[in-house]
Amino acid sequence: MASFLHGARPVLLFLMRVALFGDIHANLEALEVVVADAREQGCTDFVCLGDVVGYNANPAECLDIVRSMNCPVVKGNHDEDAAGDHSLDSMNPTAANALMWTRQQLTEEQREWLRKLRMVRQVSDFTIVHSTLDQPANWNYVTNRFDAMSNFSYQFTQVCFHGHTHVPRVYVKDSKVQEVSADSVVIEPGSKYFINAGSVGQPRDGDWRACYAIYDQESKLVVFRRLEYDIAKTQQKILDAGLPEMLAARLADGR
Repeated sequence: MASFLHGARPVLLFLMRVALFGDIHANLEALEVVVADAREQGCTDFVCLGDVVGYNANPAECLDIVRSMNCPVVKGNHDEDAAGDHSLDSMNPTAANALMWTRQQLTEEQREWLRKLRMVRQVSDFTIVHSTLDQPANWNYVTNRFDAMSNFSYQFTQVCFHGHTHVPRVYVKDSKVQEVSADSVVIEPGSKYFINAGSVGQPRDGDWRACYAIYDQESKLVVFRRLEYDIAKTQQKILDAGLPEMLAARLADGR
């Protein structure tokens, strides 16, 4: 038996097979496919790694789905920017354009929910964060094993799942830190793991299909799943909303 920590009061659950998903970025078609697949794969619980909104055309709908799951969620940088009223002038103009549009699509109650999300959470025997454990509010990227090294100093559980780069990656620390294949990985005693579950709504590893991870706590196995979805429908919604055309085009490239 394990516990999900909601505030100071733990909610006890039998946590066996967990779907870890993040960087949805308002891609409703991809999210629906991922949730359906996770249930078909026998997942008993869901955990969201942040960036529910941003870039794509269904922020409110994706947020409603995630909230309806009543699952642990951490805050992503796009969640923070969509929930705030601060200037976006320092951002990439395309991302800023999408976030300004996103702010207009969300109710104040939805934005308040995003504002209250925590940066880091411990769920059962693993940790979740959107970016890094050492400076979660700075939104640093982990793109290689050297970036991962500083994170392990702040990781007090054997496994930590994260997102942010939109690329599935697995970093392992035993006598040294190394990157291993993001296909499937067995959690071995004596090692620590910093695992990027990939992106549901905007992958950037050259594979356009939605990506998420399943952690089977009983077998200590993490498996990555890639799923096709109605990408043409998602692209058309982006164009119909008046969002930058590049956001629609990049989905097909997986970049």
